[in-house]
Amino acid sequence: MSTKTITISPITRLEGHGKIEIFLNEKGNVENAYFQIPELRGFERFCEGRKAEDLPVITPRICGVCPVAHHFASTKALDAAFKVDPPSAAKKLRELMYSGYMIYDHTLHFYFLGAPDFVVGPDAPPGERNILGVIKKVGLDIAKEVIKHRAYGQKITAMIGGKATHPVCGLPGGISKPITEEERQEIEKMAESSVEFAKFSLKLFDDVVLKNKNYVDMILSDAYTLKTYYMGLVDENNRVNFYDGKVRVVDPSGKEFLKFAPHEYLDVIEEHVEPWSYVKYPYLKKVGWKGFVGGPDSGIYRVGPLGRLNASEGMATPLAEQEYKRMYETLGGKPVHSTLAFHWARLIELLYAAERCLELSRDKEITSKDVRNKPGAPGEGVGIVEAARGTLIHHYTLDEEALIKRVNLIVATTNNSPAICMSIRDAAKALIQGENVSEGLLNKIEMAFRAYDPCLACATHFAVGQMPLEINIYDHNRKLLETLGR
Repeated sequence: MSTKTITISPITRLEGHGKIEIFLNEKGNVENAYFQIPELRGFERFCEGRKAEDLPVITPRICGVCPVAHHFASTKALDAAFKVDPPSAAKKLRELMYSGYMIYDHTLHFYFLGAPDFVVGPDAPPGERNILGVIKKVGLDIAKEVIKHRAYGQKITAMIGGKATHPVCGLPGGISKPITEEERQEIEKMAESSVEFAKFSLKLFDDVVLKNKNYVDMILSDAYTLKTYYMGLVDENNRVNFYDGKVRVVDPSGKEFLKFAPHEYLDVIEEHVEPWSYVKYPYLKKVGWKGFVGGPDSGIYRVGPLGRLNASEGMATPLAEQEYKRMYETLGGKPVHSTLAFHWARLIELLYAAERCLELSRDKEITSKDVRNKPGAPGEGVGIVEAARGTLIHHYTLDEEALIKRVNLIVATTNNSPAICMSIRDAAKALIQGENVSEGLLNKIEMAFRAYDPCLACATHFAVGQMPLEINIYDHNRKLLETLGR
């Protein structure tokens, strides 16, 4: 059957670059859609031969938005490779810093990348559908609070990690320095304020999204519904934990499918390759790769805020636990398969991160000077943390001189990549009926991937000050009819 193609390149409001190819049949309906990543990063290869202790500094350069996640996944992999368990105070300092990272990262995505689709509106002119449009709607006072609390998260990261971006504190067996009582008090004040800011953000989501029937209907619509397995780190009580624990997987009905320790990940996860993208497509080995389909017979799973909440049995802090229960009560029970609910889950996690930050800042052990144990002999190790976007895996093999022999990284967006492709395809099929395709409609297709907060080579930037956008429309003979661009 003859087709015509709609290309969205590059896609917008994400970290990195990609494009969407949508193929229409003669009736103007969608036959298929592809989420393509044209970049090759190759980080694993140029880590080989490096000194092992350099990797917590090298690997954060993968991402300028979530370097803390790579820093501590790397550091934890070295803990395992050198067979050393950090002191309790070091673990708490790492998690305290990690909570600061989650505060600034979740704030960034909700207000700068996700909120324009709801606060300004999915059909608003693209020139208004951005952070400036959000500020115009909510006012300068709220904008100042957003900037202030994102800065708080970065300041907490800098105080413990040495730098707000690309931290340098993580060492095999611990952390480079303790914090002082004065620093602890300052972090406590910022955490107290961040709890109130997270509560405000959830109230804003309530007022703007949940009280708008059209938005709720859109969230629950078939266009944005995908039934998959879910994955995330949990503590011993199966509560969400960003920094440590075992990885829990639940099936599409919400039943526990398996739980594994970091060193067991290769028994659980396999990666599939497609010729049209540089991103790999992970799946659950015990279920198998069945293509880009959902359901219990397909090994595709999802990670990230909604993935973590679905894979857990609750939040480990009281206010976040209340919001966790309210989300599931509002959206019809657990698990929630609505892709746009990632935004709500992200704000619940923002509240959890702020609460956990406050708890740790008040911990009597947090100013202890016992922050490092001596590493042992080099070997092999796996470190897993929950990046803002989902489960992040670092796997290193060291030689007898502690040089890196082999590296394997599975980043959060890689875990989500099969589901992102399916979400884009399903949204395109549901929304495009006939050949009249508006810019607002294409934005609603982009909303299907934007909810995941994907990070695709996000250290790469354009020099022109804005991301160029070009959409090519072809007839059924693949003749170019029109090019829309900026």
